Amino acid sequence: MADKPKIAVHKFASCDGCQLAFLNLGEDLLTLARMVDIVHFAEAGPVDPEAAVDIAFIEGSISTPEDLERIRRIRANSRQLVTIGACATAGGVQALRNFADAGEWIASIYAKPEYIQSLATSTPIAAHVKVDLEIWGCPVSGRQVLAAVRALLSGVPPWLEKDKVCLECKRQQTVCVMVTQGIPCMGPVTRTGCGAICPAFGRDCYACYGPAENPNTESLARRLEGLGLVPAAVARRFHFINAQTPAFAEAGARRGKVSHD
Repeated sequence: MADKPKIAVHKFASCDGCQLAFLNLGEDLLTLARMVDIVHFAEAGPVDPEAAVDIAFIEGSISTPEDLERIRRIRANSRQLVTIGACATAGGVQALRNFADAGEWIASIYAKPEYIQSLATSTPIAAHVKVDLEIWGCPVSGRQVLAAVRALLSGVPPWLEKDKVCLECKRQQTVCVMVTQGIPCMGPVTRTGCGAICPAFGRDCYACYGPAENPNTESLARRLEGLGLVPAAVARRFHFINAQTPAFAEAGARRGKVSHD
């Protein structure tokens, strides 16, 4: 059909994991291909980065001057822009450099640092252009992306999970690792969407889906200290995948300066 809506998937500074969430949809990806015309998705084949599209999906953070120019062009060519994953929504792991002097790191690694074109910080897409929808996760869930596409094409607001991982554990009757084993867990302040995979296998949540609604980070920080973590170790729990979200950045900052070397 010539009039099918057009979508594009663009990559910035990231590991490609969220693009793989698209590809791992399997048969559902074929269903998606019947609904839309995928005009740009370099990892899957089509390449047309300047195409005008109905929906542009963005993976990755803004880390270079070229990134900044490119995201502005993509925004101008897109009716709706959706960020997918921790890098695009919160700066990602690479945003840990925001806590230090990036120029010093570059100078200590490269013999000719003047040839390295890099911004001083790694920032989410929303810091630079208007974003219509953010889908959280590291990586995102393929089913969430597919559901968002269906909703956007139908003209209705996509429904995204905002409950805490703890609630998901209760739904699945997963035993709390923090209560029963004394394992420091980020579940009480992290939004679900992953299906609470880590606690189901007896390990702690490490907040890959970012802050939940109304996260009581101070209460959790005190509980983690009660389990034996020193303030710097508590700060590192918040200063990780989604370190640049306001809730986690502030919670970590209250525990003092942390080295991320």
